[in-house]
Amino acid sequence: MPEIKRLIEIPFAPDCPGLMDSLHLDPASDEASEFKALLEHLQPIIHPRALFAVASIDSHDEESVTIDGVRYQSRVLTHNLAGLYRVFPYIATCGPEADQAADSKGDCLVQFWIDSIKTAALMSARAFLVDHLERTYSTGELSSMNPGSGEADIWPIEEQRLLFGFFGDTESMVGVRLTPSCLMVPNKTVSGILFPREVTFTTCSLCNREHCIGRRADFDPHEAALAGRPIP
Repeated sequence: MPEIKRLIEIPFAPDCPGLMDSLHLDPASDEASEFKALLEHLQPIIHPRALFAVASIDSHDEESVTIDGVRYQSRVLTHNLAGLYRVFPYIATCGPEADQAADSKGDCLVQFWIDSIKTAALMSARAFLVDHLERTYSTGELSSMNPGSGEADIWPIEEQRLLFGFFGDTESMVGVRLTPSCLMVPNKTVSGILFPREVTFTTCSLCNREHCIGRRADFDPHEAALAGRPIP
């Protein structure tokens, strides 16, 4: 079993003007003043965190890959990890403190603002983790796959249970828990496997769903064909 490592001293320095712009807040408005006050209150409270392990690939076939004794069922994951011997299972989160602060705020607009701040904290955690891995292990640029991201057959969300089982007591380590329906709490948490790849991979390149607000890349028929995915 590989050593599980925590990153708990992750800086959180949110870009207030950028957040206000994304929320369409006029800097001169009363709402902007309220948002600034909220951000000033939450910034010292929120503590992004991450877990990771340096894991070895044991074996793989066309449909699955076994990593340090855990067998993951995903043709796409198997394709992406072909030829590799080392990968990085991980969990990155905004931390539970923002949820605790949100519980005391009843206003729907404020809750929406808090959710945006939590997203910024998650992005800080993930960026810090990726930078740490790339520098520490000389990986080159890392890509990621996440259970439940994209269409259901890419990597089923139920495999979150395997990832969380791999890490053990994630709640005591970084304040994250998995619900029976495989959702993560806090909601601004991401888990998956990071791996080096010459051409950056994103699950969006395999997804046929149109008008997805979270889309980060266009559908790529070549990438889909390599991964054995249907082409519309």
